[in-house]
Amino acid sequence: MRPRKWCGLAMAVALTATACSGGGGERGTAADGGPPGRDGFPVKVADCKGVETTFAAPPHKIVTSNAAALEMLLRLGVGDRVIGTGFPPGKGTLPGDLGARAAKVPVLGTAVIPKEKLLGSGADLYIDTFASMGGMGGMGDAPTEEEFAAAGIRHIYLASTACASMAKGPQRDLSGVEGDLTRLGAVTGTAQRARELVAGMRAKVAAVRTALADVPEGKRPGYFFFDFDAGTKQPMALCGKQVANAVLTQAGARNVFADCDGDFKPVSWEDVVAKNPDWIQLGIRDRGDAAANAQAYDRAAQFLRTFPATKGLAAVRDGRFLRIGSERTTLPGTRTADTVEEIAHTLYPARFKAAR
Repeated sequence: MRPRKWCGLAMAVALTATACSGGGGERGTAADGGPPGRDGFPVKVADCKGVETTFAAPPHKIVTSNAAALEMLLRLGVGDRVIGTGFPPGKGTLPGDLGARAAKVPVLGTAVIPKEKLLGSGADLYIDTFASMGGMGGMGDAPTEEEFAAAGIRHIYLASTACASMAKGPQRDLSGVEGDLTRLGAVTGTAQRARELVAGMRAKVAAVRTALADVPEGKRPGYFFFDFDAGTKQPMALCGKQVANAVLTQAGARNVFADCDGDFKPVSWEDVVAKNPDWIQLGIRDRGDAAANAQAYDRAAQFLRTFPATKGLAAVRDGRFLRIGSERTTLPGTRTADTVEEIAHTLYPARFKAAR
């Protein structure tokens, strides 16, 4: 999958000189600009503004800002190096052994990790999913780069979310998520495993793309991501620069707010009604309990069915709702490809009947 407009941003956050090459980027580059040494080190990674961090060897004490970064490291096979996380995954969020391993990671903050705890954690690397994400809110008093340096902590980002608002255009494919996995693989010395994960994602998305190849853009159903937990007084639109826009696009949906600038933006219910979406995703945040999640989905659906502005929408009357969690859609990870599959199979059941 070739990067599109995302590539302009990826140049600022990927492994130096390889982000948009279409191949080999996961190996990194030598710190002096020459070919990489044994195991791909040294590796250079640039932040959202192009400031580079050099890794001469893999880090051994990693703190993650949230469950998305933690899950990536677990899937790369380096979960034993993670000494703490913020926004931990709820019970049952991650499947099987992955969830058991995640449960062993110390929780430094149930939400944002307090600044003092992060700086005193003893970490040699902090992986930041959020940075300036406008839609997350409440990011607290984050350490400065000078404070990170004084504590001996290198600071890198998941670019598909943390740097998304700085992109020149919308995210329309999963190249940003693939780039995050590739960079983490290079930094942690697990480049081969990263390649395998990216290949698995590409295979799933390619199958969807093939099945929907003859569906013209104008015939794709309108889709509204309803962020129920962001509040119901004023809905939060999911804009084109958010990674979820790539998920929806690859799934054959048409994000009705793809043209708003940034990653998230407050809109009005009148705006939602004017868009008249064909499908609505009930995007609730994981409660860590299946029954609690089901109740939250029910409340979100009930709100739309009874709220004067939305109860007349055809999608609401006909119950065209998707119950897919916010994290799986708006945060990066290998399961973004699974979400592409789930949305596509729901919107186009006849095209995937044989696959089921």
